Amino acid sequence: MNLQLLQEVTAFIWQEGDMLDHSEYDAWLALWAEKGTYIIPIDPKEQDFENSLNYAYDDHHMRELRVQRLTGGESISTSPLPRTVRTLSRFRVLFDDGAHITVRCAQNLREFRKDALKHYSADLVYELERCDESFKIQRKLIRLINSDDTLAGIGYIL
Repeated sequence: MNLQLLQEVTAFIWQEGDMLDHSEYDAWLALWAEKGTYIIPIDPKEQDFENSLNYAYDDHHMRELRVQRLTGGESISTSPLPRTVRTLSRFRVLFDDGAHITVRCAQNLREFRKDALKHYSADLVYELERCDESFKIQRKLIRLINSDDTLAGIGYIL
């Protein structure tokens, strides 16, 4: 186990979570590779995301639109803007060829909005590409443990 790499990717993913919890969306967008994809599948076992229904399958343009909806104040699903706190844990490097790294971790996210506290748990898989002294996100796959259940509107970025 490469503990140095594990520490680097953990710090990067924690930083991403902190950016999202503190609405630092421009900084968050800068973490992404141009052709990166942000995916939240409905079917927990789905592998063919391009040809199936997803809660989100965002490319660069769609990520920017998602941020615009969050910050524009015109989307009913994000007004008022939810307050979130996420905890990321159980990091495991699944693949590393020196340039590309795949990491799986767990996320527990708490959302407070309109006097209600909600909890979402998910397995996350990040495909990262080395970029200078850091990484760019090539793919972020969010597998909600209850994705095939009825979910209230998820109006923010998981």
